[in-house]
Amino acid sequence: MPEERTLNLWHGAVKPTVKVAGSGAPLVFLHSGFGPLWEAFLDNLARDFTVYAPSHPGTGPNDVDGIRAIDDWWDLVLYYYELLDALGLKAPMLVGHSFGGMVAAEVAATDPARVSKLALIAPFGLWRDDAPIPLISTLPTPEVARRIFHPADHPASRLVFPNRNDTDAVIRITWAQNCANKFIWPIPDKGLKKRMHRISAPTLIVWGAKDGLIPPVYAEDFKRGIKNARVEIVDNASHMAPLERPETVAGIIARFLKS
Repeated sequence: MPEERTLNLWHGAVKPTVKVAGSGAPLVFLHSGFGPLWEAFLDNLARDFTVYAPSHPGTGPNDVDGIRAIDDWWDLVLYYYELLDALGLKAPMLVGHSFGGMVAAEVAATDPARVSKLALIAPFGLWRDDAPIPLISTLPTPEVARRIFHPADHPASRLVFPNRNDTDAVIRITWAQNCANKFIWPIPDKGLKKRMHRISAPTLIVWGAKDGLIPPVYAEDFKRGIKNARVEIVDNASHMAPLERPETVAGIIARFLKS
């Protein structure tokens, strides 16, 4: 089991939980908008790296009110500078999934020296009128499941869609989604496309071939915008590829980070 640390950040207003496991070079993982989960994907990465997995503001077990202290997108970016400093990490490898990928890309674009290597798994952050990204909080659960898992009833879907009788889990995941929506709504384009050329870290972009939330066409947009970037498409996976195919996705990322 990973070690758990609680940090005291942003003048004490945000208290994220950071799970740490493994040994080797430091790797920071920023989770999706469905909340922090430590599953097989991170166990696999911890075989080769020291993995730090912080909760986004508001999503940690002792940090429900943390989201209230982060007013806007730029607060959030500066907050993550502070988090990396608090962990004593000067230029770690940064891996982000979905909403976490959007944050990771922005950190690498706005302060390139903070990131040594970057891996983005189906990140938010761009927008195409010909491939709009739905706001999933407006969709019924069966439609969300169809868009983010392949198939919709994949066993890993139970991690994101708990039994309705598990009230605590339903509340926790719904709250985590709304914490991410504070920065994604109404669309996730916060200007990253104008800044991502600043990313200097070698970059890997990973996408599930069946992603029904953020279409895989966005992978090429990220690749065009980031120098030293390459794309890996994961077959038989959707938006939640790290949960659907944990060993495959972790293996792709580990090989890239060690190269």
